[in-house]
Amino acid sequence: MARSKEIAPHVGRFSRSTLAAKRGLYKGLKKSEKPAAAPAPETVEKTVGGDKNGGKRAVPTTKAPRFYPADDVRVPKQSRKTPKPTHIRPTITPGTVLILLAGRFRGKRVVFLKSLESGLLLVTGPYKINGVPLRRVNQAYVIATSTKVDISFTLDAKFTDAYFTKTASKKSSSAEAEFFEDGKPKAKEPLPESKTADQKAVDESVVAAVKKSENLAKYLAASWGLSKGQFPHQMIF
Repeated sequence: MARSKEIAPHVGRFSRSTLAAKRGLYKGLKKSEKPAAAPAPETVEKTVGGDKNGGKRAVPTTKAPRFYPADDVRVPKQSRKTPKPTHIRPTITPGTVLILLAGRFRGKRVVFLKSLESGLLLVTGPYKINGVPLRRVNQAYVIATSTKVDISFTLDAKFTDAYFTKTASKKSSSAEAEFFEDGKPKAKEPLPESKTADQKAVDESVVAAVKKSENLAKYLAASWGLSKGQFPHQMIF
């Protein structure tokens, strides 16, 4: 094997590329291929007793299942991961006034009602005060304030994640009608009367609790924002 002798401390006689060419490294490393394992035979010949049985018989190495489904059945992929329940921040308790930081109602102050199974927060404006309806928000996009509303009423158990899922409506219009309606704003679907009644029922209880504190309604109606030179991490809410 070619070696590069030093003509000075840490200075070789040949360059790195010249030495690689002399050593033949461009040919690649030699790889020893392992011999492929012989495939297992599908059948094994066994001797069978009896004069009329032929003496020998081919028996399959793997026994076929006794029953099998007529159609292919999809087996769900098994996962060892277990979902952990979402940990709500200790500063967020029922009745806490939150500031929304993202979404359609960013900058609005809302009242926290309860946490849902999905980990989202159920909040309301209430709608009568600042126009924020019952909705779900992520706790990562809210600021918890020290202001609290005394919520002593019991919230209906129907307010779950399934309550906010939209029902899939089948399209009755044809493809030709959709082609000519291209560019036009879609007709807005009316809100169900049941949800409107639920909003009024919740707002009635929350507004009654808000009126117990002086100027709390004005505080919820006012929007929140930052001016030049203000930093949220230096503020106390």
